Order: sequence, then structure tokens, then C-alpha cells
Amino acid sequence: MSKIILTLLSCIVTFNVMAQEKIVQTAGRDQLGNFAPKFAELNDDVLFGEVWSRTDKLGLRDRSLVTITSLISQEITDSSLTYHLQSAKNNGITRMEIAEILTQIGFYAGWPKAWAAFRLAKDVWSEDTVLQDAKADFQKEMIFPIGEPNTAYAKYFIGNSYLAPISTEQVKISNVTFEPGCRNNWHIHKATKGGGQMLIGVAGRGWYQEEGKPAVEIFPGTVIHIPANVKHWHGAAADSWFAHLAFEIEGENTSNEWLEPVTDEQYDTLK
Repeated sequence: MSKIILTLLSCIVTFNVMAQEKIVQTAGRDQLGNFAPKFAELNDDVLFGEVWSRTDKLGLRDRSLVTITSLISQEITDSSLTYHLQSAKNNGITRMEIAEILTQIGFYAGWPKAWAAFRLAKDVWSEDTVLQDAKADFQKEMIFPIGEPNTAYAKYFIGNSYLAPISTEQVKISNVTFEPGCRNNWHIHKATKGGGQMLIGVAGRGWYQEEGKPAVEIFPGTVIHIPANVKHWHGAAADSWFAHLAFEIEGENTSNEWLEPVTDEQYDTLK
């Protein structure tokens, strides 16, 4: 039965309709349409098409939280829970959050149930554990903090980056950390006078490139002067975490123009 449930759940696709996430499910009809057409209809059209799709009432993240709590409370720790743990991760629940959630559940639903759920959750969030360990190791290489996920500018990056403000007075300075392979889009620091940016490598290995010129490697201590109105990008090497300090240079009528991403074809030529 658990395999049937997992198969049913694995075919869920989400898309946006009028700013509301709509869950489209066909697995019921695909798997049970001839054998149990009414069950298939209720599964596809009601459970997922209506209940899970009411994201204007309760978001997918919260629905995942309610669902995994309900399953664990009933001691359902089979492949259906694995699926919903994966959905919870996809819906934004982090490794640290799921650990705290399962700890909370353990006190109310039962310690053995929490243990069983933790075994599944460790596999679902295994990549995050490796990433967190690598991030912690990288932090030891530099004196500046890695900071928080750079969510405000995430749409201008390929991969994950982090931002830590170092100075907000006199000269604005930030420490920007890139996971391996992460880079920002081509962009231009515009100014009619002065302006531009300066980078100083802090830890790891990265790249800087101006349009029409070869890419330049950045190591700890490398200083990069970026004139205003020059199209460029910067980021980590494919096999290394990387961090640099970014200094905003004062100027007149300054602004940033974000452009197209650095393609994999362009990036993969760098070694």
C-alpha cells in the first residue's frame, strides 16, 4: 500500500494560477482510475486539487508541517512520510527546522515515533548536512562572517550566496560568500562621475571577468578595481567556496544594472 501511496504522490506538479499555487494531480486516475474511479477522483480533484491548493488560506509550507505531524502521530513512517518530508524540504523547511519540529513532535506523539522519523529525515536532508559542514569549515578560513542567505539578490545569482554587512558608515562594505560554482549575473555599476566597485579576496578561490577580457582569478588578498559603467561578473570557482569584501565607491547618479546570467558554457571554460 505504501508503494501505491508514494506513486500517487510522486506525480504532483505545482504551478501558479492567479498568484495562487495550484496543485495538479493525475496519479489517482493514472493508477486507480479503472479499479477505483471515485477514489481516484477524490484523490486528484479534492485532496490535491482543492485542499492542498488552498494556498491563499494556508501555504504549502504549513500544510507540509501539518501533514508530517499527522503522519508521525499515527506512526506512519513509511515511504509516504518520506515523500512528505521531501515535500516539506521543497516547500522551504530547513534541516535545522525539521530537527526542531521532530524534537517537538517527539514529546507529544512519542519518542520512538520521532526516532523513526529522524532516520528518514536524515536521508532527505543529507545534502544539506554536507553543505552545512562545508560552510562551517569555510567559515574557519576567514575572520569575517559568512552572513545570511543573500535572498534579496538571489534572482541575480546562479547558485547560493550569502551576505554579511561589515560597515554601513563612511564606506559601505559587505562580505559576500559564494558556494562552489555560484556566480552573479553580468552587471554594470553605473555612474556619471566616480562610482564603481572594489573587491578584495578574503578566502577560497574565485573569478572576476570584464566583458571582452579574459577572466581573472581571485585569491585571498587579491584586489580588483571595477570602473563604473563596465560590464562584468564575479563568483566562486567550480571547486571552491569563495568570499570577497565588496566596497561601493561613491559617485554621482549611481545605480546597478543587472543583466543576463553567465551561461554554463561560458563558466565551464574556466578551470
